Amino acid sequence: MSAAPPAAGAPDNTASGKTAAGNAAPGTGAPGTESTAQGRTDAGAYPDTPAPLGNLGPRTLALIPGNVRQVVVVTGRGRDANRSEAVLYRRTASGWKAGTSWPAHNALNGWTDDHLAGDLRSPIGVFTLSDAGGLLPDPGTLLPYDESPEFSIDGTGFRGEPLAGSFDYVVAIDYNRVPGTSPLDRTRPLGADRGGGIWLHVDHDGPTQGCVSLEEQHMRQLLLALDPEQHPVIVMGDAGSLSR
Repeated sequence: MSAAPPAAGAPDNTASGKTAAGNAAPGTGAPGTESTAQGRTDAGAYPDTPAPLGNLGPRTLALIPGNVRQVVVVTGRGRDANRSEAVLYRRTASGWKAGTSWPAHNALNGWTDDHLAGDLRSPIGVFTLSDAGGLLPDPGTLLPYDESPEFSIDGTGFRGEPLAGSFDYVVAIDYNRVPGTSPLDRTRPLGADRGGGIWLHVDHDGPTQGCVSLEEQHMRQLLLALDPEQHPVIVMGDAGSLSR
């Protein structure tokens, strides 16, 4: 790529979709044996007792493929709110176990299930998490990681906050992108009008254009925890939409 992602808190926007990223069909497989890489379970302290998978409703749960063993649930505080909470769940033989709740930002105008480029809303849906990267070196993630100076960003966000460092660590959210490529890849299978470049990235203390942002320590913990063999996905949207 010859150009860095746009500023204002995130790469360019996204498009809507309720299927898992990569247009994978939902599944209903039963829990199986989990193999977690050594040192990859530090994304929050997992409690010993099983927890429900957030407050997800039956329609949302049906979109999670049956082979998924890691789920990042990002729950927005309201349809038009740009603050949210993120929790990493892992599936075990005894059920889902939840990590610590992390504060997060999402897009300036909130959420949508019909995203268009430039609407300043984050897409609601279930999307796979396949690729990572950043300006900083790979912290040790099991995901493919693209370290590149093209993750540099400057300028200010919607509240005048500096954007520098926002892309030190990123995980591409597989919405309107080709899984298995760098987060910097600009291929948009649904067309440019549906947006793209939706990432998990480092929080800059303000709303994004369409991404979800976490504090840097939490992004690092997430990168260390995500394991492609666990088929991780992100479930994201406002609380009302996800409860359906």
